[in-house]
Order: sequence, then C-alpha cells, then structure tokens
Amino acid sequence: MIYFLVLIVPTILLGIFAQMRVQGAYSKWSRVGSRSRITGREAAQYVLSKAGISDVEITATRGHLTDHYDPSKKRLVLSEENYHGTSLAALGVAAHEAGHAIQHATGYSMLRLRMSLVPVTMFASQILPFVLIGGFLFHILGLIYVGIGVYLVLTVFQLVTLPVEFDASKRAKAELVSTGILQQDEMGGVSDTLNAAALTYVAAFIGSLANLLYLILLTRR
Repeated sequence: MIYFLVLIVPTILLGIFAQMRVQGAYSKWSRVGSRSRITGREAAQYVLSKAGISDVEITATRGHLTDHYDPSKKRLVLSEENYHGTSLAALGVAAHEAGHAIQHATGYSMLRLRMSLVPVTMFASQILPFVLIGGFLFHILGLIYVGIGVYLVLTVFQLVTLPVEFDASKRAKAELVSTGILQQDEMGGVSDTLNAAALTYVAAFIGSLANLLYLILLTRR
C-alpha cells in the first residue's frame, strides 16, 4: 500500500492537474483573437510553405483538441475549432502540428525513433489491461514481469516523446513570429497554451515511470 500511495497516487493527481491546466489555458486563449485574423489552417499552410513543404495534406476533424500530425500519411489534422479558428490558441496548436511535419521532412532523429517505437508501443498498450488483471486479480507473478516489460516500453516511448513535443513547440513559436503571423506581444498566449500541453506529456512520462517502479518493487517483495 505504501508503494501505491507514494508512487501512483501523486502521478494520478499530476495527470489530473495537467489536464485541467491544458483545458484552462486553451479555453482562455481560444477567446483571444489574433491581429492577423488568419485561421489555424492558413497558419499551418504558411509555416509549411516557408519550410518548403508542399506534400502535406491539412484536414479538419471533429472533437476537442484532436489535433495531430500523421507521418505515415503526411497528413496534418486539426480539430474543427482550430482549423477554422483565428485565436491565439488555434494558431499555436496549428503551428505546433506543422512543427511535427517539419521534423518529419527534415528527418529529425527523435521523431524517427518515436515512429520506430509505435508498433511495439501499440502492442504493449493492447495487452496491458490483460496483464494487469491477471497479475493483480489472480496474483500471477509471471504476468507482473510481463507488466514490467510493458511499462518499460511505454516509459521509453513517453521519454522519446518529450523532446519531439518540445522541439515542435519551439519551432512553432519561432515560425509564428518569423512569418509575421503573430507579433511578439501576442506570443504569451501561444506559449501558455503550448506549455500547458507539454505538461500533459511530462505527466504521462512520470506516470508510466511510476508504474514501472511500482511493479519492480512489488516483485522484490
């Protein structure tokens, strides 16, 4: 029980705080329009064009904060609110995803590593519920060891994700100013939005690492 209280409970609280932080920051800055009044789609297109990228499709999708870049299809997907939106939050998110497209086009090493880890990470995520149920409900020690291997994979993936996300945000901030899409005094809203989003990735890494340590300590008992 002490391991659970020390390792797992704080990470759960951190995860909740990170989600509240990103929702709060996005909600705040999605109500502040940019002076340029261009949409998220236009911002992403400008950033890609400046980088000489012309083979990435920009599309809209339903859902809240469902924005992502799919390197396998060279598709930059923005939630409808960011695709059509002209707020500081929308432009920040759009430029961030364009930053991932630039990483892909330039062969950014950490993105390549992350992409190579996707298949094994997806498999690990799929078997995790069965491993945990078998290990904890039926006290099958062998499954606990499998769980350690699963969380090791997840932790490595989350660790590799951190520089990928931080770099994309760095590129986004620089491109928004250099292209003239935003002025320097507007960047506070973008930074607040992207920094809040980055906290969710930090929380995910810490949570995965805590679960890994928890399982290791259980086997030692």
